[in-house]
Amino acid sequence: MSTDSRPIYERIYETLREEILQRKYNIGDRVPSEKELADDYNVSRITSKKALEMLAEVGLIVRKPGKGSFVADESEPSAEALSSEDRAKHNLIGLVITDFGNTFGTEMIYGMERASADNDSFLVLRRSFGLPENEEKAIRSFLELGVDGIIVFPAQGEFYNAEILKLVIQQFPLVLVDRHLKGVAAASISTDNISAARTGTDYLLDLGHKQICLLTPPPMDTTAIEDRIEGFVRAHAERGVLVDRSLWLDEITSTLPNSFHQPNINQDIELIKTHLRSNPHITALFAMEYNIALLAKAAVEQMELQIPGDISILCFDSPPTTLGSGYRFTHMIQNEDEIGKLAVENVLKLKRGEKVSNRTTLDAKLIIGESTGPAR
Repeated sequence: MSTDSRPIYERIYETLREEILQRKYNIGDRVPSEKELADDYNVSRITSKKALEMLAEVGLIVRKPGKGSFVADESEPSAEALSSEDRAKHNLIGLVITDFGNTFGTEMIYGMERASADNDSFLVLRRSFGLPENEEKAIRSFLELGVDGIIVFPAQGEFYNAEILKLVIQQFPLVLVDRHLKGVAAASISTDNISAARTGTDYLLDLGHKQICLLTPPPMDTTAIEDRIEGFVRAHAERGVLVDRSLWLDEITSTLPNSFHQPNINQDIELIKTHLRSNPHITALFAMEYNIALLAKAAVEQMELQIPGDISILCFDSPPTTLGSGYRFTHMIQNEDEIGKLAVENVLKLKRGEKVSNRTTLDAKLIIGESTGPAR
């Protein structure tokens, strides 16, 4: 029996989304109809229709009455399905996101979709894959399309792009998610990363770990990572434990957008193994991202060490596992659904001329998994 507690339409949506992203269906290809999906999944057409509507809302498909649903061209605005009458009655919100998957992003988009539907709005999605030039292009295309507001998950990088600054100067309805931009008066919604990292670090310290390796990509002025590092340092200071920065490894690059390829992955695994051999007194690894935790797990296992007997691993985010499958890390789970919901609600408030907080942060929750135990 399936242990997936999500509504069936979300599971249909997720399956089709993955098939589109993996190019089972290419641009312009017809995807299964409401009736075909209803028959395949033994559900009502109301359920299958909802799944297709969700795909259309995030810009993966275009629904053409009387013809079917087709994979959208991501280089073009996907609002063909909206008639002028629809546009007059509904708000159109553009979402620019680096990428999304089951580790982070999907639940946030679900929250945005539900909030959009509740507020008679449509959501159109563009992925930047972490490239600032893609982010700028997406913002310009949304403005040409005439969107009522824009939500941006800023690309990783040292600088924020000029298009975002223009939106701020023009007081266009803009909300940033996952991170904030220093010195820029733009509304943002994210996890309280400082508090979350403190909670995770306190948990490791309570288990007796004093030699903790921080695993992170290069901070690159990315506020989410910077805040997590600050929380890690604060937790040590509050407990009177010395922070040994020589134990940190901040050169993990294979998890950056557009870098998750096997040669890069193998290089990072070897980097972690070399670091652990050079610092055999390390008893715990705190990975700033889930995919970094996977690299750490592979490195530790290749060294024939035990998790958590020899080394504990804690991370941010971990996808849900089904009974008997998958590995569950001890992790800090972010409230993605609420982040998405608040992002839509705030961009609509800004559109109405209402004031919203410049920075909204949400608590993360510690989930105990298989990967942590007392220090050896």
